[in-house]
This record gives sequence, structure tokens and C-alpha cells, in this order.
Amino acid sequence: MTKVGVAGLGRMGAAIAKRLIEVGNEVVVWNRNPEKTKALAAAGAAVAVTPGELAGRVETIITILTDAGAIASVYQGKSGLLEGNVSGKLFIEMSTVQPETEIALAKEVGAKGAALLECPVGGTVGPALSGKLLGLAGGTRQDFERAKPLLEQMCRRVDLVGPIGAGASMKLAINLPLATFWQSFGEAFALCRHLNLDPAWLVELFADTSGGPNVLRARGGAVALALQDKDSGSATFDCDSIRKDLRTMVAEAKSRGFALPLAERTLAVYDQASAEGWGAKDCTELPAFWSSHGKT
Repeated sequence: MTKVGVAGLGRMGAAIAKRLIEVGNEVVVWNRNPEKTKALAAAGAAVAVTPGELAGRVETIITILTDAGAIASVYQGKSGLLEGNVSGKLFIEMSTVQPETEIALAKEVGAKGAALLECPVGGTVGPALSGKLLGLAGGTRQDFERAKPLLEQMCRRVDLVGPIGAGASMKLAINLPLATFWQSFGEAFALCRHLNLDPAWLVELFADTSGGPNVLRARGGAVALALQDKDSGSATFDCDSIRKDLRTMVAEAKSRGFALPLAERTLAVYDQASAEGWGAKDCTELPAFWSSHGKT
């Protein structure tokens, strides 16, 4: 049994914490909004009042936070994770951010005598709850091996892809085709919407083509419901979260001297969707946005 802390209890952080509890770890949680700790406390987690308290009570600290600003606040802010004595502890940072954020953080953690492994994950709440995420680790081999037993409880596959920063680069890369797929499928549906075919049949057909990604096979039912203007269920990866990731991808490409025209155009469409009230809607609903709003 490992004493592990989870700081940041959004959808993914909460699901990861729940998974770690269920497989027998002693889990301590913290979140800026204490209300989000209640369900996990009922499931057996201890609750820390501050990030610093959390770090003092565990051996390994997992963070999965919104952006670089949140990382800076939680790690370096008042009563932050690095405020006390963290020498010898292991930090596993799972946020989706630019590589430069992880590289700078690793230096700060190292200066405190602790180790940091970045390991952003692919997958949504369902895979997180069942331990079937895809882990993309960046760091030293030594830190990776130290973290691997815990990561294998969360991930169906976890790979060390390079030094600190490499995991962030790979996470942005694997998220880009998925983000743009929802828009491309909306455009594809717009081309055949006038045929009035059964949406469930249509989604199944697309999933059976060479252009049908795994996500369409896994979540096709939710997509079909959304195309019929029906409730597709609770959001697991919403429009505003995709917008944040796309902005990060575009910024990272710009910092490396090139553009991402497809990502930029997709971001513009999702900005439009968010402005029209779709920000909290799930990714599976986004094809319905363009197929009904994309007329010029």
C-alpha cells in the first residue's frame, strides 16, 4: 500500500483518486474548492486543508491541474506543495501544459531535494476509473521505475518517452487528432444530414470505415444521441477543455517556429460554440454543433 496524495480534483483528478483508493492505496486529497473532496472522503480518502499539508502526509504526490498558472499556485503559492520539507518525495505531474512548464517545475522540485516525473495521460473519466489510461512519461529512467508500480494501477499502458518535457509534447500531439476529429465528423455529418438516415446506423457505418477512430467505436452511442438533439450523458471532456488544449498546442507550435492551421481553425469553431453556450457540453456533442450551425 502506497501513501499517495492527489492535488486537483477536476473530473480526471477525482477519478484517478477514486481508482487509487479502490486498489488499496492510502490516499490524501486536496482541492481548491473543498466541496469536491466530500465524495472522495466518503470513499475513504483523507482530506488535506492545504497542498503543503498534503505533501507532508504522503510519499508520492500526483497533481493534475488546469494550466501553468494553477501549477505555479499549487506548487509555489502560500502553503503550496513545495513550502515544507519534501526531500526524497516523488511528484507525478499529469497536467496538459507546454513542455517548458514541466521543465521549469522539475528544476524547482529538484532544488527542494525531491524528484518529478511528468506523466500526462490519455483517456477520460471511464478509463481513469478502470485503470485504463495511456501514460506518457517524461523524466529519468530512475524516477520512471520508481513511479511505475503506481502508474500501472492507473494506466493500461505507460511509456517513458524521453526527458522532462517529452511527455507534455506527446500529450499535445495525441490530443490534436482527437480534438480536430469532432469538428471533421460534424462537417461530414453536415454533408449527409439531408438524407435523414438513422443517426445510430450512420455513426456505426462511419466507425466501420478506414477513417473511423477508436473513440467513435467507444462512444458512438453518445454521438448518435447528440445528433438527434438528445441528452448524451454527463460531460467527460467538454468543449472548453478542448479549447484550452488547442490553445496550448497552437502556442507550443508557435514557440517552435511553425503553425498548426487545422488546430487554429478548429479552435475558432469551438470558440464560436462556447460563445453560443456549448462550452460545458461534451466532445461527443460537438459534431451536432457544426452540422446545425455551420451554414454560411
